[in-house]
Amino acid sequence: MGNVWMYARDSGFVSGQSLVGFTVEAADGVIGHVDRQQDQPGMQHLVVDTGVWVFGRSVLIPAGAVTVIDTQAQTVKVAANREEVKAAPRFATDSDTADHDYLSKVGDHYLALRP
Repeated sequence: MGNVWMYARDSGFVSGQSLVGFTVEAADGVIGHVDRQQDQPGMQHLVVDTGVWVFGRSVLIPAGAVTVIDTQAQTVKVAANREEVKAAPRFATDSDTADHDYLSKVGDHYLALRP
């Protein structure tokens, strides 16, 4: 995953591209859709609305966990399975995206998933 807060060069991400509304797929199924995204270099991430899958809560996924962006199909694939996404530190409010301790925990969680 390299830098967990940046899209990999081969992910298909294009600077300035909106992913809002795209379906997000884990290795073993759909986890929700992109509700918001942050494109600040070094802090790129997606806020994914999981709907009823995780009791209606959202999850924060660092851009480095994104493996493929398919603009035609409007899907984003991530390098984690549903349980790994569900086990990530809980995202509560947008203010979490400015909390360095929270972001460090999220980054560490996804980095630990690397092969």
